[in-house]
Amino acid sequence: MTDRASSPSRSLVVVTAGLGVPSSTRLLADRLAAATERHLADAGIDARVEVVELRDHAQDLTNHLLTGFPSPKLQAVIDAVLAADGLIAVSPIFSASYSGLFKLFFDVVERDGLAGKPTLIAATGGTPRHSLAIEHAIRPLFAYLNAAVVATGVYAAAEDWGTGGVAADGGLVERIDRAADELAAAIAAREHQPVADPFADPVPFEGAALPARTRTEAGPRTRPDLAPPGSGAA
Repeated sequence: MTDRASSPSRSLVVVTAGLGVPSSTRLLADRLAAATERHLADAGIDARVEVVELRDHAQDLTNHLLTGFPSPKLQAVIDAVLAADGLIAVSPIFSASYSGLFKLFFDVVERDGLAGKPTLIAATGGTPRHSLAIEHAIRPLFAYLNAAVVATGVYAAAEDWGTGGVAADGGLVERIDRAADELAAAIAAREHQPVADPFADPVPFEGAALPARTRTEAGPRTRPDLAPPGSGAA
């Protein structure tokens, strides 16, 4: 038995864009988080899991997009995502793509902040015909953000869930376990990356700027159109 006090730990942030309470998107996010936590434990790693419900930050996200200034609550969420050792991102599928709320959040997260971050992508929808949205919409988004997305994406249609919101035996359970195993392995293989402090090594202002030229050194400012007659100025 592994001593948890001496086990290395990793942070896992789960971002879910479900709109209802409860939602199938949150249910899938919880199953993926639990499976990843289990696989990390098998590797002797203690997982610190934080779940972010984007619906709780919808107003702050809109204000941030319009003003450029995040609220303290939203900034704390963004900081948690940037500092995480691993990320699970789950969106409902609307009109063959991720939701607007999902996209809005990742629009305000700095692009380089996700570079190299082990990431598992997942989605939910009403029918299996939307499953390709993971490969055609969500994966390209995170490729643009330079995230290290695991090979297995998980899509859950309404028919994949049994009674009471429990994943039915079969394909969905297997996909959840396989994707979680891949994410846990990627997290375990990557050393903890502390978030860089942009103010840790500031450029000194003393001597950084060139001295301004004085009016005498620069010479008088003249306007050719106001030159006196006979001066030869064009």
